[in-house]
Amino acid sequence: MAHKINLRNSSEKVILDDKGYKFLTTDKYLSDLDIITRLRKHSSGCAVFQRTQKQKKGGYKTETIYLHKLIAEKFIKKGRSKTKGLVGALNGNKLDCRIDNLAFRSRSTASRQRKSSSKAGFTGVYKESTRFRAVISNKGKSIHIGMFDTAVEAADAYNKMSKEFYGDEGKINVIPRAELSAAKKAAKEKAAAKKAAAKTVAKVKPAAKKAAPKKATKKKK
Repeated sequence: MAHKINLRNSSEKVILDDKGYKFLTTDKYLSDLDIITRLRKHSSGCAVFQRTQKQKKGGYKTETIYLHKLIAEKFIKKGRSKTKGLVGALNGNKLDCRIDNLAFRSRSTASRQRKSSSKAGFTGVYKESTRFRAVISNKGKSIHIGMFDTAVEAADAYNKMSKEFYGDEGKINVIPRAELSAAKKAAKEKAAAKKAAAKTVAKVKPAAKKAAPKKATKKKK
Protein backbone atom coordinates (compact mmCIF):
# COMPACT_ATOMS: atom_id res chain seq x y z
CA MET A 1 0.00 0.00 0.00
CA ALA A 2 1.30 3.48 -0.88
CA HIS A 3 1.08 6.22 1.75
CA LYS A 4 1.03 9.83 0.50
CA ILE A 5 2.43 12.29 3.01
CA ASN A 6 1.91 16.06 2.92
CA LEU A 7 4.84 18.46 2.75
CA ARG A 8 4.84 21.69 4.73
CA ASN A 9 6.00 23.90 1.88
CA SER A 10 4.65 22.16 -1.22
CA SER A 11 1.45 20.73 -2.65
CA GLU A 12 3.41 17.66 -3.77
CA LYS A 13 3.36 14.46 -1.74
CA VAL A 14 5.97 12.10 -0.35
CA ILE A 15 5.25 8.47 -1.25
CA LEU A 16 6.04 5.72 1.26
CA ASP A 17 5.39 1.99 1.33
CA ASP A 18 4.12 0.17 4.42
CA LYS A 19 7.60 -0.59 5.80
CA GLY A 20 8.82 2.97 5.44
CA TYR A 21 5.66 4.45 6.93
CA LYS A 22 5.75 2.07 9.90
CA PHE A 23 9.42 2.88 10.51
CA LEU A 24 8.80 6.63 10.61
CA THR A 25 5.77 6.34 12.89
CA THR A 26 6.97 3.67 15.34
CA ASP A 27 10.70 4.34 15.73
CA LYS A 28 11.00 6.12 19.09
CA TYR A 29 13.44 8.80 18.02
CA LEU A 30 11.67 9.57 14.74
CA SER A 31 8.20 9.53 16.25
CA ASP A 32 9.38 11.87 19.04
CA LEU A 33 10.54 14.24 16.30
CA ASP A 34 7.11 13.88 14.68
CA ILE A 35 9.01 13.60 11.41
CA ILE A 36 6.00 12.33 9.46
CA THR A 37 4.21 15.71 9.80
CA ARG A 38 7.28 17.95 9.60
CA LEU A 39 8.73 17.06 6.22
CA ARG A 40 9.58 19.79 3.73
CA LYS A 41 10.66 19.78 0.11
CA HIS A 42 14.35 20.59 -0.16
CA SER A 43 15.74 22.78 -2.97
CA SER A 44 17.30 19.60 -4.40
CA GLY A 45 13.82 18.11 -4.84
CA CYS A 46 13.93 15.52 -2.07
CA ALA A 47 12.03 15.39 1.24
CA VAL A 48 13.88 16.60 4.31
CA PHE A 49 13.37 17.14 8.03
CA GLN A 50 15.23 20.02 9.68
CA ARG A 51 15.24 21.57 13.12
CA THR A 52 17.53 24.09 14.79
CA GLN A 53 18.17 23.87 18.54
CA LYS A 54 19.96 26.17 20.91
CA GLN A 55 22.98 24.56 22.57
CA LYS A 56 23.70 24.72 26.31
CA LYS A 57 27.20 26.03 25.63
CA GLY A 58 25.85 28.69 23.32
CA GLY A 59 25.13 28.83 19.63
CA TYR A 60 22.72 26.77 17.58
CA LYS A 61 22.87 23.36 15.92
CA THR A 62 20.81 22.35 12.91
CA GLU A 63 19.79 18.71 12.49
CA THR A 64 19.02 17.61 8.92
CA ILE A 65 17.53 14.26 7.91
CA TYR A 66 17.16 13.42 4.21
CA LEU A 67 14.23 11.03 4.01
CA HIS A 68 15.35 8.97 0.98
CA LYS A 69 18.81 8.47 2.54
CA LEU A 70 17.34 7.55 5.94
CA ILE A 71 15.09 4.86 4.45
CA ALA A 72 17.74 3.47 2.09
CA GLU A 73 20.30 3.08 4.89
CA LYS A 74 17.68 1.38 7.07
CA PHE A 75 16.27 -1.13 4.57
CA ILE A 76 18.62 -1.58 1.61
CA LYS A 77 21.42 -3.99 2.43
CA LYS A 78 22.94 -4.43 -1.03
CA GLY A 79 24.58 -2.04 -3.43
CA ARG A 80 26.27 0.31 -0.97
CA SER A 81 30.04 0.64 -1.30
CA LYS A 82 32.85 3.18 -1.15
CA THR A 83 32.06 4.27 -4.71
CA LYS A 84 28.28 3.99 -4.33
CA GLY A 85 27.36 6.00 -1.27
CA LEU A 86 24.71 8.32 -2.68
CA VAL A 87 21.00 7.46 -2.83
CA GLY A 88 18.85 8.00 -5.90
CA ALA A 89 15.29 7.30 -7.07
CA LEU A 90 14.96 4.75 -9.87
CA ASN A 91 11.96 6.50 -11.41
CA GLY A 92 13.50 9.95 -11.10
CA ASN A 93 10.97 11.17 -8.52
CA LYS A 94 12.97 12.11 -5.41
CA LEU A 95 9.79 12.27 -3.34
CA ASP A 96 9.00 8.62 -4.07
CA CYS A 97 10.70 7.07 -1.05
CA ARG A 98 9.33 3.56 -1.42
CA ILE A 99 12.11 1.07 -0.73
CA ASP A 100 11.90 -0.58 -4.16
CA ASN A 101 12.40 2.83 -5.80
CA LEU A 102 15.65 3.64 -3.98
CA ALA A 103 19.18 2.55 -4.85
CA PHE A 104 22.74 3.49 -3.96
CA ARG A 105 24.53 5.42 -6.69
CA SER A 106 28.02 6.44 -7.70
CA ARG A 107 28.83 10.12 -8.22
CA SER A 108 28.91 9.67 -12.00
CA THR A 109 25.43 8.15 -11.94
CA ALA A 110 24.19 10.88 -9.62
CA SER A 111 25.54 13.43 -12.09
CA ARG A 112 23.32 11.96 -14.81
CA GLN A 113 20.38 12.14 -12.40
CA ARG A 114 20.65 15.89 -11.84
CA LYS A 115 17.71 18.14 -12.64
CA SER A 116 17.59 19.17 -16.25
CA SER A 117 18.46 22.72 -17.29
CA SER A 118 16.56 22.28 -20.56
CA LYS A 119 13.89 24.90 -21.21
CA ALA A 120 11.66 22.08 -22.47
CA GLY A 121 11.52 20.76 -18.90
CA PHE A 122 13.03 17.34 -19.58
CA THR A 123 16.57 16.03 -19.65
CA GLY A 124 17.85 15.53 -23.19
CA VAL A 125 14.96 17.43 -24.81
CA TYR A 126 15.43 20.68 -26.74
CA LYS A 127 12.94 22.73 -28.72
CA GLU A 128 13.84 23.51 -32.31
CA SER A 129 11.33 25.69 -34.14
CA THR A 130 7.98 23.95 -33.56
CA ARG A 131 9.37 20.47 -32.82
CA PHE A 132 11.48 18.83 -30.13
CA ARG A 133 14.82 17.07 -30.47
CA ALA A 134 15.83 14.21 -28.12
CA VAL A 135 19.56 13.84 -27.46
CA ILE A 136 21.56 11.66 -25.06
CA SER A 137 25.25 11.48 -24.13
CA ASN A 138 27.08 8.16 -24.12
CA LYS A 139 30.83 7.61 -23.78
CA GLY A 140 31.48 11.30 -24.27
CA LYS A 141 29.49 11.53 -27.48
CA SER A 142 26.17 13.30 -28.10
CA ILE A 143 23.71 10.98 -29.84
CA HIS A 144 20.68 12.24 -31.77
CA ILE A 145 17.61 10.13 -30.90
CA GLY A 146 15.00 11.81 -33.08
CA MET A 147 12.62 14.71 -33.69
CA PHE A 148 9.14 14.73 -32.14
CA ASP A 149 6.00 16.86 -32.17
CA THR A 150 5.85 17.20 -28.38
CA ALA A 151 8.34 17.45 -25.49
CA VAL A 152 6.62 14.50 -23.82
CA GLU A 153 7.25 12.20 -26.79
CA ALA A 154 10.88 13.30 -26.93
CA ALA A 155 11.27 12.73 -23.18
CA ASP A 156 9.78 9.25 -23.51
CA ALA A 157 12.24 8.43 -26.33
CA TYR A 158 15.09 9.71 -24.15
CA ASN A 159 13.94 7.49 -21.26
CA LYS A 160 13.99 4.38 -23.46
CA MET A 161 17.49 5.13 -24.75
CA SER A 162 18.74 5.94 -21.25
CA LYS A 163 17.44 2.58 -20.06
CA GLU A 164 19.20 0.87 -22.96
CA PHE A 165 22.55 2.60 -22.31
CA TYR A 166 22.61 2.79 -18.52
CA GLY A 167 20.01 0.36 -17.18
CA ASP A 168 18.75 1.33 -13.73
CA GLU A 169 21.53 3.91 -13.36
CA GLY A 170 20.32 6.12 -16.21
CA LYS A 171 18.34 9.34 -15.86
CA ILE A 172 14.62 8.84 -16.31
CA ASN A 173 12.40 11.85 -16.98
CA VAL A 174 9.31 11.92 -14.80
CA ILE A 175 6.36 12.13 -17.17
CA PRO A 176 2.79 12.24 -15.81
CA ARG A 177 1.00 9.15 -17.08
CA ALA A 178 -1.96 11.14 -18.42
CA GLU A 179 0.33 13.43 -20.45
CA LEU A 180 2.28 10.50 -21.91
CA SER A 181 -0.93 8.66 -22.79
CA ALA A 182 -2.37 11.77 -24.47
CA ALA A 183 0.85 12.35 -26.45
CA LYS A 184 0.95 8.76 -27.68
CA LYS A 185 -2.73 8.91 -28.67
CA ALA A 186 -2.18 12.16 -30.59
CA ALA A 187 0.86 10.73 -32.37
CA LYS A 188 -1.08 7.61 -33.31
CA GLU A 189 -4.00 9.67 -34.65
CA LYS A 190 -1.63 11.89 -36.62
CA ALA A 191 0.06 8.86 -38.19
CA ALA A 192 -3.33 7.36 -39.09
CA ALA A 193 -4.51 10.66 -40.63
CA LYS A 194 -1.30 10.94 -42.66
CA LYS A 195 -1.71 7.38 -43.92
CA ALA A 196 -5.36 7.99 -44.86
CA ALA A 197 -4.41 11.20 -46.70
CA ALA A 198 -1.76 9.34 -48.67
CA LYS A 199 -4.33 6.73 -49.73
CA THR A 200 -6.78 9.44 -50.79
CA VAL A 201 -4.13 11.12 -52.93
CA ALA A 202 -3.27 7.79 -54.54
CA LYS A 203 -6.95 7.19 -55.46
CA VAL A 204 -7.55 10.57 -57.06
CA LYS A 205 -4.25 10.71 -58.86
CA PRO A 206 -5.00 10.63 -62.62
CA ALA A 207 -3.86 7.56 -64.44
CA ALA A 208 -0.98 8.02 -66.83
CA LYS A 209 -2.14 8.64 -70.39
CA LYS A 210 -1.55 5.80 -72.74
CA ALA A 211 0.55 6.62 -75.76
CA ALA A 212 -1.55 6.98 -78.91
CA PRO A 213 -0.99 4.11 -81.36
CA LYS A 214 1.25 5.00 -84.24
CA LYS A 215 -0.50 5.46 -87.57
CA ALA A 216 0.46 2.95 -90.20
CA THR A 217 2.49 4.52 -92.96
CA LYS A 218 1.50 3.76 -96.53
CA LYS A 219 4.13 2.12 -98.64
CA LYS A 220 5.00 3.91 -101.79
CA LYS A 221 4.35 1.93 -104.92
